[in-house]
Amino acid sequence: MPFLLVQSPSFCLQAAGIDRNAVDVVIISHFHADHINGLIGPQNKPAFSNAEIMVPEIEAAFWADENNTSKLPEVARPQMGNVKRVFGVINKVTKYQAGKELVPGITAIASPGHTPGHISYVVASGNDKVLVQSDITAGAVTLFARNPDWQFEFDTDKPEAVETRKKLYDMASADKMLVQAYHVAFPSLVYVERNGNGYRLVPAPWSPSI
Repeated sequence: MPFLLVQSPSFCLQAAGIDRNAVDVVIISHFHADHINGLIGPQNKPAFSNAEIMVPEIEAAFWADENNTSKLPEVARPQMGNVKRVFGVINKVTKYQAGKELVPGITAIASPGHTPGHISYVVASGNDKVLVQSDITAGAVTLFARNPDWQFEFDTDKPEAVETRKKLYDMASADKMLVQAYHVAFPSLVYVERNGNGYRLVPAPWSPSI
């Protein structure tokens, strides 16, 4: 069962040799534009015509109520209309809850704060695990890792985002877990180490032959 668990689902698929029509499942972490706009292709049609689109239940409920616009940071309020635009043309949507294994080897982890229903993931294969952190350090990733108490203007609940950041990075550090981090430099894979009151991101070894 081909599936996607990525920031912008249609990004670079052609270059990677992936046929969008072969994708069965697309897993969405939260509803900011850079994470959902790839669901729509040319002529404002679904980019993945054969795929089930899986979205966090809490996230979907929040963005479905336009009265919640006032709860968003001012900079994020235009996102409400974009969510309606994108999901207005998507038919095959399944809502999921945190703590569930969504497809074999991928478990959803509650990581609210950046958005109310924001989700991260643990991807496991045998004894190997990767934490897909989504946007727990959105924007200037290294700065927010070094200074986890700093707050990001796009975070819906800033104190909760700080708490989540520390919780997940403490877990990654203690378990020596590989982390796939959006908004961090290529190859976007790091290890997390405690460093005083913050964290150090150590790039994972990478080879073009892999």
